[in-house]
Amino acid sequence: MNPKVDAYFSKLKQWQEELEQLRSIILDCGLTEELKWGSPCYTYDEKNVVILGGFKNNCVISFLKGVLLSDTDKLLVAPGENSQSARIIRFTNVKEIVKLKKTIKAYIYEAVEVDKVGLKVDMEKSKNFELPNELLSKFKTQPKLKNAFQSLTPGRQRAYVMFFSDSKNSNTREARIDKYTKRILDGKGMNDCVCGLSKKMPGCDGSHKFLKSPK
Repeated sequence: MNPKVDAYFSKLKQWQEELEQLRSIILDCGLTEELKWGSPCYTYDEKNVVILGGFKNNCVISFLKGVLLSDTDKLLVAPGENSQSARIIRFTNVKEIVKLKKTIKAYIYEAVEVDKVGLKVDMEKSKNFELPNELLSKFKTQPKLKNAFQSLTPGRQRAYVMFFSDSKNSNTREARIDKYTKRILDGKGMNDCVCGLSKKMPGCDGSHKFLKSPK
């Protein structure tokens, strides 16, 4: 057991018993326990396999390459509409976890095998996404914006495209693009740190919220 994860569990106000049960199951499978992204993460040969998390209505075990698992018991669901790789199992009580203990272990062992043989998720690239007309129009008038956008990693491009296209209103899409233009020109993704204080660079950990406003 990792002392950092012990501290994480000691501070939990919800789902502590459920997550402790999942923790025990995972450790029985021989994985290494770490604290990554502020959550208990379990690795095999330094490769991330599963992560535990607690939310308002449930707690979850997340399989980082869950989409590659056979999911014989049909338990896995995508954590979000656009999730390409991760798949989760949701729980709301300890009884559910105990009942599925053998199955959860089987899923974990399969996830480890996926990493052992080097299987990778064929991620859909942002270039396959249709760019909103408002962004294409900006590219015509601002070549630097186009070059900066194309220089971003596929994941960062994808995040922007999904956010810009999410609104059905053209004015809203254009306003969103204008708001994030400088960030794109600076080579930053939507969730990247821009204040320089994050301890999880390049990601933002919310440190900017503690900056004092100038008087």
